[in-house]
Amino acid sequence: MSLLERLEKQKSIQKSDAESGKTLRDARSLQKSEAPAEEYAELKMEVHREVIDLINRESEKLAEDNEERAEFIRNAIDSVLTIKGSEIPRAERPRIVNELYNDIVGLGPLEPLLADPTISEIMVNGYDHVYVEMKGKITKTQVRFRDDAHVLNVINRIVTSVGRRIDESSPMVDARLADGSRVNAIIPPCALTGPTITIRKFSKNPLTVADLMRFGSVSPHMVAFLEACVKARLNIVVSGGTGSGKTTLLSVLSDYIPETERIVTIEDAAELQLRQEHVITLESKPANVEGKGAVTIRDLVKNALRMRPDRIVVGEVRSGEALDMLQAMNTGHDGSLTTAHANSPRDLMSRLETMVLMSGFDMPVKAIREQIASALDLVVQQSRLRDGTRKITSISEVVGMEGDTITLQDIFVYKQHGYGPDGTGGAFVATGVRPNFAGKMLDNGVALRDEWFITND
Repeated sequence: MSLLERLEKQKSIQKSDAESGKTLRDARSLQKSEAPAEEYAELKMEVHREVIDLINRESEKLAEDNEERAEFIRNAIDSVLTIKGSEIPRAERPRIVNELYNDIVGLGPLEPLLADPTISEIMVNGYDHVYVEMKGKITKTQVRFRDDAHVLNVINRIVTSVGRRIDESSPMVDARLADGSRVNAIIPPCALTGPTITIRKFSKNPLTVADLMRFGSVSPHMVAFLEACVKARLNIVVSGGTGSGKTTLLSVLSDYIPETERIVTIEDAAELQLRQEHVITLESKPANVEGKGAVTIRDLVKNALRMRPDRIVVGEVRSGEALDMLQAMNTGHDGSLTTAHANSPRDLMSRLETMVLMSGFDMPVKAIREQIASALDLVVQQSRLRDGTRKITSISEVVGMEGDTITLQDIFVYKQHGYGPDGTGGAFVATGVRPNFAGKMLDNGVALRDEWFITND
């Protein structure tokens, strides 16, 4: 007799006992009918252990089909719960079965949050403090883990699925979920409040430029201009703060790359959602337990140059790889796209200087600036405003050098009119400046339209 058959037999016996007048269990059930979820924590752990034991015993007989396997696990949970938790009210059972199922095959308490399309970010600050971002606003939820060990179990499930590890010797890790969502985890001794998880969710249907216009993140003239710049193979950096929407904008801009071109994307954790067919996705690799075998973004940029790319798209430059990226842009790899953290286009110039110096090459500052001015054509500044909305606040041309200074000029800007009950007020305006790279674009078969640059102050 299999374990499941024995469980069903025990369930039948207990049902018969209940019908024949057993009152003790009924009394206990009445006492706990209004019990909160925490009352069942010990019971859930016991059921969890028994179901895991059942799965291990029956593993050879389990079907490979995901739906059949899921049905088997749900049936096992229901059977064990019927025997162990007969005092649980009928109305509570489906919820508890679902929570146990999520714990066994998913990410436990995070599953409902991951399934909610209105949530863009999930932040676990220890087992009993879980926050989410919805429509740009951060809110504390009622979601709780059992304890720190429960959070650690979820973290390990995430990182092992992508071949990474986390422990006291390596307490920080970047990973991704099956749907492409980006995950960062950090554990004690570095995280003093307990194991911490931050999940940046990505829509199953990637945002399009139409979505950005609908959200009020960009104007139609700015969209038309950016499309022309990408098709004309200009080198573009999307600049902005954390959570400002840089990666989303980079994905949208990448949509304008022609299908005929070979694209190589390079990221720490693959999250770009490109729709073209001819895309090669490269991802960095952390060191192993012995501290060897790391593959950095810089290594991947160097390797990408040998892969005959038409376009190189780097998810983010933050260190010495900036030098290799600039050199690639200066040596025939036009049309490259990347993002970087900076509060303004001018700040970005300073940050790029610092990144180049981090490469270890002792270069004069003027030589670095000349390299930046020669490589970059356009800086698109993305910002997250006070009301939680994300907007392109400026599109600036990198003009060149004047003396020892890199010169920039704004083509489009977002002029904020104030902040009221309905959020941030403002408008996208053209500065009236026609970019100097218009001739370069025309050489690449793309013309600019004069009406894009008419100032509407």
